[in-house]
Amino acid sequence: MILTMKKILLTILLLTTSNSTTAHRGGLDSNGGHTNKSTGEYHCHRDSCNERNGAKKRNQQQQTNSSYNRKSWPHWVDEDKDCQNTRAEILIRDSLIPVKYKRNKGCNVTWGKWNGPYNGQQYTKASNLDIDHIVPLKHAHTTGAAGWGRSQKRSFANDPENLLTTSASANREKGAKGPARWKPPLKTYWCTYAKKWRHVKSKYRLTISVTEERSLTVMERTCY
Repeated sequence: MILTMKKILLTILLLTTSNSTTAHRGGLDSNGGHTNKSTGEYHCHRDSCNERNGAKKRNQQQQTNSSYNRKSWPHWVDEDKDCQNTRAEILIRDSLIPVKYKRNKGCNVTWGKWNGPYNGQQYTKASNLDIDHIVPLKHAHTTGAAGWGRSQKRSFANDPENLLTTSASANREKGAKGPARWKPPLKTYWCTYAKKWRHVKSKYRLTISVTEERSLTVMERTCY
């Protein structure tokens, strides 16, 4: 009876060892872990690996979860001290005709002629318009900008390549949504919008999620 039990225990031990060897074929990497080829998950098998991997995950989680505060992204600024802030300069850039200013001081834009790129409508009163961040500030925060300093956030918030004159209603409908949740109602603008989005993301090394990539691809099909 005792001999039989020993044989059973020996068989179980051999099976366990065999399975373990198969699961970790190729051995551990220099960190003391390995990637499961079936699931793509990384597993640690040494204390040093667990500590290193845990610290990495905590750091990523802290960056993702750090609260977004719009006040940390200074805008609109008057970088060249000519009394025209970023909003005024984008309104001037995007107007189809020379703009008019409040009290003719050349600072605050009041009138012009703008085509709303998101809806195709035309506007003449600046008060009906917003300056849209193509890649919204909050979206940037959650895709890699959470750890930026105030100076870099200021640059991003006032970068002309990420700014567009749009109707106030379209800008507020978009909010902080990415392409997976919001696309310009005007389909003929999809190609341009997708290209601008990619450019800004690449310029600031912000991540693009799988669903975001799919939505961008859908919009880019209208380019051809």
